[in-house]
Amino acid sequence: MPNDNPVRILVWSDYVCPFCYLERPVLERIKAERGARVEIDWRSFELRPEPEPTLDPNAEYLHRVWNQSVYPMAQDRGLDRMKLPPVQPRSRKAHEAAEFAREAGLLDAMNHALFKAFFEEGRDLADLEVLLDLGQSVGLDPDGLREALDQGRHTERVLEDEQLARQIGISGVPALIVTAGAQAYLVSGAQPYETVKDVIDRALSDAKAAS
Repeated sequence: MPNDNPVRILVWSDYVCPFCYLERPVLERIKAERGARVEIDWRSFELRPEPEPTLDPNAEYLHRVWNQSVYPMAQDRGLDRMKLPPVQPRSRKAHEAAEFAREAGLLDAMNHALFKAFFEEGRDLADLEVLLDLGQSVGLDPDGLREALDQGRHTERVLEDEQLARQIGISGVPALIVTAGAQAYLVSGAQPYETVKDVIDRALSDAKAAS
């Protein structure tokens, strides 16, 4: 892969979306194989922002989706510790905490910590103390994070991500935008490694042909 055609993957996701967490192993494999030649950038998307009601954690619908889709996929992708969380919080502050981590160069670590805390430990991502604990666990300054969240310092960035998603036509997550040149390719849903790899190869091929 020529260095003048780096691959960039923008990933719109929500920390309360199980399929977004299920896409992490695919992206981690791609990053491990391609290293600095691929950049993965997480973007914010709230599935249920205010004033939309949150889901009932005990809803039959959730249990059905998890039993039919989430649990089997989790086993296939090495996330067998995933479990249906006992809470269904709003995710705005979790996204803001991730943006604070971005400034410290710790976005990916915080992204992983947030997903793991919710889907493996059942922690409430709307709880400020939970977010501070997770931030500290990846090396963030808890006092600085508390101040940023209290002041809503990164709210605008989260809203900008969501506005861009609407402009692109993204209505569900995970959603990946893959670029290696002028052309952008949308990958919707928790797609397998082979599908994402094929899109990356196509983007690289088209970029090479255009150069």
